[in-house]
Amino acid sequence: MKKIKYLLLFLLFSFSSVPSFSQSYKNFKVSVYSRAFETSKMKDTTNYLKPIWNEMTRQVKVDKIYLETHRDLHMVDQKTLDIAKKFFRDRGIEVWGGITYTISEPNRFQTFCYDNPKDREKVKEIARYTAKNFDHIILDDFFFTNCKTDGAIKDKGDRSWTQYRLQLMTKAAKNLVVGPAKAVNPDVKIIIKFPNWYEHFQGLGFNLKEEPDIFDGIYTGTETRDPIMNPQHLQQYESYNIFRYYSNIKPGGNGGGWVDTGGVKYLDRYAEQLWLTLFAKAPEQTMFDFRQLQRPIQPSFRAPWQGQHTSFDFDEMMKPVNLNGGTPRKPTTIARAAGYTFQKVDKFLGKLGQPVGIKSYRPYNAVGEDFLQNYLGMIGLPMDMEPHFPARDSVILLTEEAKYDDHIVEKIKNQLMEGKKVIITSGLLRAVENRGINDIVELRYTDRKALVQDFTAGRSSLLHIDKPMLIPQISYLTNDSWEMVSGIAGQNGWPMLHEADYSKGKLYVLTIPDNFSDLYRLPPKALGIIRKVLGSQMNVTMEGPGKVSLFVYDNNTCVVESFLPKETKVNIVTKKPYSTLTDLISSKKIPGTDREPQRSWIEPKNNGSHVFPIKLKPHSYRVFKFE
Repeated sequence: MKKIKYLLLFLLFSFSSVPSFSQSYKNFKVSVYSRAFETSKMKDTTNYLKPIWNEMTRQVKVDKIYLETHRDLHMVDQKTLDIAKKFFRDRGIEVWGGITYTISEPNRFQTFCYDNPKDREKVKEIARYTAKNFDHIILDDFFFTNCKTDGAIKDKGDRSWTQYRLQLMTKAAKNLVVGPAKAVNPDVKIIIKFPNWYEHFQGLGFNLKEEPDIFDGIYTGTETRDPIMNPQHLQQYESYNIFRYYSNIKPGGNGGGWVDTGGVKYLDRYAEQLWLTLFAKAPEQTMFDFRQLQRPIQPSFRAPWQGQHTSFDFDEMMKPVNLNGGTPRKPTTIARAAGYTFQKVDKFLGKLGQPVGIKSYRPYNAVGEDFLQNYLGMIGLPMDMEPHFPARDSVILLTEEAKYDDHIVEKIKNQLMEGKKVIITSGLLRAVENRGINDIVELRYTDRKALVQDFTAGRSSLLHIDKPMLIPQISYLTNDSWEMVSGIAGQNGWPMLHEADYSKGKLYVLTIPDNFSDLYRLPPKALGIIRKVLGSQMNVTMEGPGKVSLFVYDNNTCVVESFLPKETKVNIVTKKPYSTLTDLISSKKIPGTDREPQRSWIEPKNNGSHVFPIKLKPHSYRVFKFE
């Protein structure tokens, strides 16, 4: 009898220690963020909150809601917060707080001036009020400053704006937000959400080096929207890459990814942002926001490539559904696009291990070749950005950002002397020409440009593209180093991928076109050699055109995704002894062929491989296991 009693107590304790969520997906949590304006309306549960919530959760499962207390000097009153908190908790929904530190978001994101005594008191007041109401608080994108008032100019003195704002906002984090909040509620946990424009953070005071230690956790803005029409021009791959980067900054402390519906012409683009965040193994996906999820689905949201059973199938998504039980009804709002995407990804996400990729070093507060790793991710190179030099890896990629490390050339030499491979970009070559790189190989980044439309790659014949691209001309000493991929114009040519021996290792220089997106137009054969070199420590690579991405995991699984508007053929290439490829969604085996070892000095050497041809639908992914 005692054994049964202890067993029951053990089971009770075990289950009570696991959070209970009313509508969980298996592999991740889903949250909704409510701005202060919508939170203020929640005092009317009968006519506003209840019908909207019922319709939203009919279409997507939700575990948590963030109730924002402040935005644009609008504060939610205590009575309304109490009503809203009770409403959600009665339904088994986690309730966290949110703060947006803006004075006027429509006025070019007008922020508080953290040198201004009045603004500083307001910031502390908001922190205290929110901490009184919640044990967990997240700060939306805007904990930075863009003030250039006379007071800020005087306060800055002789410092650069970057130096001034980094110091100002680091102190503000400690003294105006975290300190005052914890004085009111010692148990409160405060999370800072870092947005998507990480290359420029330091210029407005976001401090990726110090703030992750000041706050209890961080969160990732994985919204990339439309790369052409949105003025940020962020590449789709960043929705994956940025989450991995922030997770390397604060291991175990990156709470999730955050996506909105802004700048989305077709619902496919919204869905891509969601699943790319989850491919990065984000434990939580936040949907911004309560208002946007009420946006009605329009026929114009259906992309021209629909009707081909793509990964986001608009017609299938529009079939009647009711996740709350009861009679299924036709979807009405964008919330269903999220719910449909989550259902599909949740079926296979647990079969994927932890993401792995090509280590790329970005020192804190560095600039140079902005967001380049995201363009490289779009040509099939799985990226894994690090804030610390990845000395343990046998292959590393260094972009111009690495110039911010005063010892970067010495570190490159050490890697090469250990028999490793280092790939540097043409931008880094230019930046460190006078810092000893010529002791490794005598290359010159000239002040000349070339307009190239043809290429050679390995033993290939001339490869032609539809229009020319502009590249820097790099000069070298014949027979001291070698062109592996070349750009050709008329009777002349210049290296696109260059190889040089040093000690037991190899240094490669990857020439970056003036327009980074021209990388997508490189011929598949040229991209294939670039992928072989940069992906040589991976067990799987791919062959095919640009705008196709490869995501690799540590349990011999991978995802291949096309961002092209038409069906595309690619090859999945595995190292020996991996000779079988299984589609994890359909469970079908993919037929493949052996490829002989590569021994030519012109192309990257290998010990043989297996090649599996596959097709990708437009804007779609496929998921594989290789054994």
